[in-house]
Amino acid sequence: MRKEELGHKLLRGVYNYFMFFLLVAFLVSCSMLLFINVMADSLNLTLTSENIGLAAKLTFGNVVFLSILFTVIDAIRRNLTTEKITKHIAEAAKKLVQGDFSVRIAPVNFLSADEHFNEIIDCFNTMAGELSGVETLRTDFIANVSHEMKTPLSVMQNYGTLLQMPELEESKRVEYAKGVVEGSRRLADMMTNILKLNKLEKQQIYPKTEEYDLGEQLCECLLQFENVWEEKNIEIETEIAQTIKVSTDGELLSLVWNNLFSNAFKFTPEFGKVIIVLEATEHHIIVKVKDTGCGISTEVGAHIFEKFYQGDTSHAMQGNGLGLALVKRVIDILNGEISVESEIGKGSTFVVKLRRI
Repeated sequence: MRKEELGHKLLRGVYNYFMFFLLVAFLVSCSMLLFINVMADSLNLTLTSENIGLAAKLTFGNVVFLSILFTVIDAIRRNLTTEKITKHIAEAAKKLVQGDFSVRIAPVNFLSADEHFNEIIDCFNTMAGELSGVETLRTDFIANVSHEMKTPLSVMQNYGTLLQMPELEESKRVEYAKGVVEGSRRLADMMTNILKLNKLEKQQIYPKTEEYDLGEQLCECLLQFENVWEEKNIEIETEIAQTIKVSTDGELLSLVWNNLFSNAFKFTPEFGKVIIVLEATEHHIIVKVKDTGCGISTEVGAHIFEKFYQGDTSHAMQGNGLGLALVKRVIDILNGEISVESEIGKGSTFVVKLRRI
C-alpha cells in the first residue's frame, strides 16, 4: 500500500474515532447526569467531590472504550459493505478503460450491502455490454469493408485510368464516368448496410412498438420502386387484405419490405411480374413477395440469409450480399419468421410471418 493511501486511511480512522468519541461522550454524560440526579433526589444523597471524581473517571474510561469499539465495528462494516464493493467496481472500471469490454461485475448480496449497489452494477454491466457491441461493430466494419470494397474500388480505378486517355470517345467517357458513379454508390450502400447490420447484431435493440395498417406501409414502400418497374416494364400485382393492423416497430419492418422489393425487381427480367400478397390467419399475418426472376437452387437457398453471400454472381455488381442478412436479423428481433420458396427459371417467393395483435 502506498504511503499516501496509508496516510489517508489513518486520518479517516482518527476522524471516525473522534466522531464516535464525541457522540458516545455526549450520550453517556447525559445518561449519567440523569441517573445521578434521579438517584440523589430519590435517596436524599449528598454527592461529594470524591464520588463525582470517581464517577467521572469511570465514565471517561467507558467513553474511550465504547468509542474505540464502535470505531472498529464501523471500520469492519464499511470494509465489508462499502469499500470492498466500491474497490471491485473501480477495478472493473479500470479494465473497461483499458479496453477489456468483457469485464462484468457479479451482483452483491442485499444482506451484506446496500441494495443500490446492485443498481450501479446493473448499469455498469449494461454499459460494458453496449461498449462491447460498439467495439465489435467497429472491428467487424473494418474487416468486412476492407474485404468487400476491393471489387468496386478496382472497378473505379480501372474506369478512372480509362478516363485519362486523351483520344477517348465522348460516349465512352460518359459510360466510364457512370461506372465510377455506380461504384461509389455501391460503396456507400455497402457501408450503410454494414453499419445497420452490425448494430442489429451486436447491440441490444428494443423495438418501438406502434399500431398501424400494414397494407398502407406495404403500398408506400412499393411506390418507392415505381421508376424501376416502369423502366423494366414489370407487371405489378397486389393481393393486399384491408385493415390488417400490426403492433410492431414500423421503422425496422420497413427495412424488410424495402430489401425484399429491391431484390424482386433486381432479379425479375423485363416484362416480368412481381406479386405482393398480404393475408391473415387466426394467429399470424403473412406477407408474400413473389417474382418471376431466375430463381435460386436449394443449395443457394440454404445460405441466402448469410452476410455477403451472393448466389447469383451475375448480379453481384447490383448488391453487396447484406440485404437479406439484414432482413433476417430484423425479423428475428420482431419475433417473426421468414422463409423462401424458389424454383430455377420460375422465380422466388419470400414469405414473412408476423404474430397478430
